[in-house]
Amino acid sequence: MSITVFLSFLLFTGFVGFYTYNKVKNTQNNSQDGYFLGGRSLTGGLIASSLILTNLSATSFVGMSAQAYTHNMSVMGWEVASGVTLVIIALLLVPRYLKQGITTIPDFLESRYDMSVKKFVTLLFLCQYVINILPTTLYAGAVVLGEIFDVQGLLGVSEFTAIAIISATIGLLGFFYAIYGGLKAVVIADTINGIGLIIGGLMIPVFGLMVLGDGSFMSGLDTILTAAPEKLQSVGKPSDPLPFSTLFTGLLLVNLYYWGTDQSIIQRALGAKNLKEGQKGVIMAGAIKVISPLFLIIPGIIAYHMFGAEAGNPDTMYTRLVNEVLPKPLVGFFVAVMFGAILSTFNGVLNSSTTLFALNVYKPLFGKNATDEELVGKGRIFGVFIAIISVCISPFIMFAPEGLFQYLQMVAGFFSVPIFTIVFVGYISKRVPAIAAKVALVVFVSSYAGMQLIFKTPIHFLHQLAILFVVCTALMFLIGMFMPRDTDYIMPVNESMDITPWEFRFEASAIVLYMVLGAYVMFSNVGFISDDPFFMQVYGVCGLVMFVGIFGRIFKQRKKVALQAE
Repeated sequence: MSITVFLSFLLFTGFVGFYTYNKVKNTQNNSQDGYFLGGRSLTGGLIASSLILTNLSATSFVGMSAQAYTHNMSVMGWEVASGVTLVIIALLLVPRYLKQGITTIPDFLESRYDMSVKKFVTLLFLCQYVINILPTTLYAGAVVLGEIFDVQGLLGVSEFTAIAIISATIGLLGFFYAIYGGLKAVVIADTINGIGLIIGGLMIPVFGLMVLGDGSFMSGLDTILTAAPEKLQSVGKPSDPLPFSTLFTGLLLVNLYYWGTDQSIIQRALGAKNLKEGQKGVIMAGAIKVISPLFLIIPGIIAYHMFGAEAGNPDTMYTRLVNEVLPKPLVGFFVAVMFGAILSTFNGVLNSSTTLFALNVYKPLFGKNATDEELVGKGRIFGVFIAIISVCISPFIMFAPEGLFQYLQMVAGFFSVPIFTIVFVGYISKRVPAIAAKVALVVFVSSYAGMQLIFKTPIHFLHQLAILFVVCTALMFLIGMFMPRDTDYIMPVNESMDITPWEFRFEASAIVLYMVLGAYVMFSNVGFISDDPFFMQVYGVCGLVMFVGIFGRIFKQRKKVALQAE
């Protein structure tokens, strides 16, 4: 390992920690909103960067590059389709969440249904975080950092010990950010790391294409466009990891759950200063997700051309590419921002776990009259407990059967879309009762379990989730017809929250949707790898018309503001 790599890694990581500490050291974090929601003071940029950093992890870089290396760009649907989802979240869900002034998603479920539904969903969230997300995040991060720094060889220890040491290091820093700094410390660190991650992530394909083209970026680009153009296909076939048809069924629902109801994600928007900043942040995150295949997926295709189709374990291609194409000082910088992404996922989920435990478990069961300081204190204790458990579990994941991670992703369907289903019905109906939510959860989970574990249904699991969503939604409305609530549900309103929407939300949303369409037009048989330019011409004309309309709208708005000022 080069000393230059290590020093540049330490310098950037140390800078992030020092800057974050100085920003939060005088912040009051002993209130519920101060600790769990950053004092409800988060601006659009902070929200967007924190959303992206919590979402991205070592598994994103390694896993998606590996699938592009072995298959094609169809896996980009997980990223690009999130742009559409985040627009929907910003326009429909964020206004409702902030209008209610909720701290956790289960708060809404208690208001809409009853306490038992809230407790059950809280338990699902906590089980997912403690058993699945936190340990696997630590393990994946430890594998990536261990390979780049050769921790095993450097310290002369076993692979298990190396993973344990790195996992403990990530866990300790995550504990510092999430437990002592609260959400504000998390998002401040995420902002710096977010900028670094985008810069560092884009360096990989740039330097990779230059190396592939023997020093010429354009020659490298020509190689991946002509040598194996089928690798740039974004429209997945049924045999691909992500068939294109799933974008309109289960993938949409999983994304709506993840971005709109998963506590570790939506908590950033719940901490918004006002609705305007919340919508800005979420839509901005959508735009970043659309361009993320450039640094998540393209490196896998570059690796395919550089190393060949049989170069070894696909999961090692990304780190191998980083080591071979980046100058040594930049390797250290990139590893630092990658470390920040790993840390962000860990501390973001850890902070959300403490929030759920303190407000949805401890407070209703043991501390109905507890002060804010007591709730924050109990949340911190729980955070220490689950951080230690996660660090202890993570090294043992290396002994799990091959393919466990993919299996765990599939198992996420046991709680993701079922939770989204009852949230969705809760918002679009007024008389569907709590019993309907309970029945739907049981039917959804048991049916999905039967399809996956007993009958081994050949239908793609994302299509299965979409079918069950329709069935359980209809079931809830059917129960509501025969056993309706006594009164219509009236959503409570938090009068202290400024819910004035962002005036340019529709224009910004249109740009994101246009970017999504462009990504699929570009990386498909109707894009620049096709001899027929017709679709690109139509796409260009539509874009020109849209941007002229948007700039006209902005000019008109500014003129109106100027006249009002006079």
